[in-house]
This record gives sequence, C-alpha cells and structure tokens, in this order.
Amino acid sequence: MLKTGLLGLALSALAASQAVAQSGTADRVYVMDCGHNAASDQSRWSPGVNVGKPIELSDNCYAIKHGDDWLLWDTGYPDAIVEKPVVTPVGTASRAKTLVGQLGEIGLRPANIKYVAVSHQHGDHVGNVDLFPESMLLIQKAEFDSAFAPDKKPPFKAERPMRKLEGDLDVFGDGSVTLLSTPGHTPGHQSLLVHLPNTGWVILTGDAIHFKDNWDNKRVASMNTSAEQTLASLKKLEDLMVQKKAQLWINHDKVQSTGQKRSPQFYD
Repeated sequence: MLKTGLLGLALSALAASQAVAQSGTADRVYVMDCGHNAASDQSRWSPGVNVGKPIELSDNCYAIKHGDDWLLWDTGYPDAIVEKPVVTPVGTASRAKTLVGQLGEIGLRPANIKYVAVSHQHGDHVGNVDLFPESMLLIQKAEFDSAFAPDKKPPFKAERPMRKLEGDLDVFGDGSVTLLSTPGHTPGHQSLLVHLPNTGWVILTGDAIHFKDNWDNKRVASMNTSAEQTLASLKKLEDLMVQKKAQLWINHDKVQSTGQKRSPQFYD
C-alpha cells in the first residue's frame, strides 16, 4: 500500500511538472485576512519542540484573477466569528474582517467567483464555502470522501456545483494556476501553484506545512493523517520551488503574512 501511495505521488508530481511547463500567467493575487488563531501550545504542530509555548497563527484566503474569471483559494474561518471569537482548549479563533466585505473592497460579490478551491476540510479553511453556492468547488475526491464520512459532521453543503479531483489540475488550461495534490495533513489535502507576470511563481501551501520553522526542519504536525504522505508532499513542493524558483507562501506563518501586501493591494 505504501509503495502504491508513493507511486501515485510520483505520478502526480510528474503531472504537475508537465502542467506548469506551460507559460501562462494569472493577472493578480489578493491576499485576504481570513482569521487568526492564538494557539496555546506550538508543539501541536511541531511535536517535541517548543512544548507549551504559545504561538500566533495567521489564516489567509487568496482571490486570484485570471482574465474575466476569479478563483478563491480557501475561505477561512466563518465570517460569523467576527462578532464572536471561538475559544477552545487549543486556542482562540477570531476574524477582524469578513471575507464578503474584503471581496466587496475589490468590487466582487460571491456570485462573481467562478471557482472556490479549498486546501482541505478543516474549519479554518472551509468556514465560508456555503457563501458561494453558485461557484464550482474544486476539492480532491479523497478529501470529500473523508469530510463526508458517516461519522463526521459535514463541513459544508454537499449539494452544489463541485468537481472531485484525483490528482493535479491545471485550472485554466494554460499552466497559470495549478492545483497540486499534497496529501498527508489530511487524506486529500491540496496546495496551489500560481504564475504571475511580475512576481513569478508562488506556491500557496494550505496546511502542507504550518510555519517556516517546520518547513526548514521538515516536521510533521501531530494531527496529520500520514507522515509518509506529508514528507512526500513536502518533497514535491520543494522540487517545484527549485524548478520554478517559486516563493513559498505559508498560510499560517504570521511573521511572513504580516510582511505581505494585503487586499485591496495585490501581487501581479
């Protein structure tokens, strides 16, 4: 089973390499504030390291313009927690701004979003999926099957336009925006590779890795479903970084996120 899984990741990496060989570009990427987690114990994500040390985690969404079309990558915590932060034993989740409000700042309504692609099923990434009932949801089949297993509470409504993927996807057919199958954190986790005319190549990690120190040391978070798949996915992302000279945008790394241009500013 392990060999089969690693073979599948190798074939997926090959497909990604072939897809990104094309030279198309998206127009813009807007980085949106989709939440904040004041976590009580960093070692939840870095087992055995910084035990009991608090950590501040960012949570971003990304609106990507491609011609007349828009893709939204992840949807963050539910907009409802702007009024009421959620306190759990793991930490305190909050939002300073709604996603709908930030889209409005750049002249968009939910109906303008052609695609919503989610990295995985966790609530800080799919909290607003149901705000986009007309958009095509792009999700790995393995992730959908896991999220909607009989013993789980559905994270969003299943009756909606949806494409269940089994591997990488060149979203617009020109190599500008490529969904990358990167399982390990969850069974069908995915990341996103974007090509911009001036910024160049950017990899949006989802939760393939949670902050830079874990990336540098290739640590596997305690809640990940597969250490083997996680490490294979990190190798896939690392190879693409080298091949494309890509930047790695780590969603939950607050230090990196704080230094990025925020919507309504954009990267092109």
